[in-house]
Amino acid sequence: MSPLAGLPFAKMNGLGNEIVVLDLRHKGIEVSAAEARAIGRGEGLRYDQLMVLQDPRTPGTDSFVRIYNIDGTESGACGNGTRCVAWMLVRDNARTELTVETIAGLLECHRTGDWMFSVDMGAPRLSWNEIPLRNAVADTRQIALPNPPVNDPALQSFAAVNMGNPHAVFFVQDVEAHRLAEVGYALETHAVFPQKANISLAHVAARDHINLKVWERGVGLTQACGSAACATVVAAARNDLAERKARVSLPGGDLLIDWRASDDHVIMTGPVELEFEGHFDPAIFEGQMA
Repeated sequence: MSPLAGLPFAKMNGLGNEIVVLDLRHKGIEVSAAEARAIGRGEGLRYDQLMVLQDPRTPGTDSFVRIYNIDGTESGACGNGTRCVAWMLVRDNARTELTVETIAGLLECHRTGDWMFSVDMGAPRLSWNEIPLRNAVADTRQIALPNPPVNDPALQSFAAVNMGNPHAVFFVQDVEAHRLAEVGYALETHAVFPQKANISLAHVAARDHINLKVWERGVGLTQACGSAACATVVAAARNDLAERKARVSLPGGDLLIDWRASDDHVIMTGPVELEFEGHFDPAIFEGQMA
């Protein structure tokens, strides 16, 4: 039987981005890919990201967080999930500042209201080998997509940004006009992305407002994606399509993104919601560990 059986969890969301938070600090337990997939098959537990809190690795931080996608793969960053984690860590105290760590680095969080948090997502990585891309390109602001998998003129070139995960941003006139549910996987797994990529369709409605629809690698279509919102504002600003501070509207709601000129860090602000809490039914791990 999985050691996770019977443990408590919280089902949350950030703008509809479905999140399960599991606190394993001081327990000496790690989550396998098979266990992560099994959790997602539990009743009411279908998630976009599973945020697993573990003991801090870096002195002065509050937790090391492993992030799983619904297919059991791991992610380097999840802005909406990080806000949920921040709420869990300060829910029973008056703290407003905390720091968590992921495989992508340290993330400083600030509580701005009962259910509102800002997360410092760090500086974007913009070189082709940092994103990463398969082959060298001189300028990642706009890249021609080799051998496009779909016959859609608007999806022939993209901007590339790494915000803890690889992101490809396609600027379009209408985010609903390009069948992202059908073409997302083909773009995510395109050979140009050796680690796959999050795929975003972005419409710049104004220099301080962007409409966004996201296909997350290892997940599919999501109501919201915080790191994609950050990557999109960076890409838009680099192409002089928008300012460095903008409201990003996703199907689940709005995020405020500020790519600070002072230190190049991207600050994401948005809400979280606690849906329910419970304990893992041992049955979800029985016969589902493949």
